[in-house]
Amino acid sequence: PMKTAHDLVAQAKSSIHEVALQDAEAAIQQADVLIDVREADEFAAGHLPGAVLVPRGLLEFKLSGTPALSSRDLNVVLYCKTSGRAALAAQAMQTMGYLKVASIAGGYDAWAAAGKPLVKPEQPSFE
Repeated sequence: PMKTAHDLVAQAKSSIHEVALQDAEAAIQQADVLIDVREADEFAAGHLPGAVLVPRGLLEFKLSGTPALSSRDLNVVLYCKTSGRAALAAQAMQTMGYLKVASIAGGYDAWAAAGKPLVKPEQPSFE
């Protein structure tokens, strides 16, 4: 039978480590790199402090082509908007041989809804 994106995400989530929102800050502090796997326009509109943008579609290529990201022992935390793309990205990284990969449950939306810190573009001031 055909698998939907939802099926693929559910399958990925069963094989990866998802960090609960309340544990996300501690996980990020311990990580070597925090990767936002959304698109550039989403990242520009707001992202988690310290995050590096590596869109899901470029992930495998960026990781392979960036020496600083090529260690299999790299401690990585991933997130997207709601957690689907991050789960697929985490699964892809595990397939590539990365040993310490986690994704944030609920993603950017859950983080923002919880009132956690965000980096947003400066709004022009009209004073």
